Amino acid sequence: MARVKKAVNALKFRRTLLRKTKSYRFARSKKERAAWEAYVHAGKYSFAHRKDKKADFRTLWNIRINAGVRQYGLSYSKFINLLKKKGIKLDRKILAGLAKDEPKTFERVVAQVK
Repeated sequence: MARVKKAVNALKFRRTLLRKTKSYRFARSKKERAAWEAYVHAGKYSFAHRKDKKADFRTLWNIRINAGVRQYGLSYSKFINLLKKKGIKLDRKILAGLAKDEPKTFERVVAQVK
């Protein structure tokens, strides 16, 4: 049986892998084995952190809403509860944006809730 020479494929794999790990530090950008290890770990971390990012942003929005609502004598939890009771359907991302960028509009929302 004829043997398989994989020189072209091996070179192509190595070249593409080293391009993907170009900005990594030390051996991780120069040596194939270390680069592969770094590339696999980077993929795992990016997958996991895409999930974490959603929780991080929700936390940030809650903090911004709380900071905006404190000026009007409410707490975050009471404000969200009043929003639900009044049937105002603004999500936390929109509310946080209003509190940060549009304080007058946010004030009107708080006035409607009170």
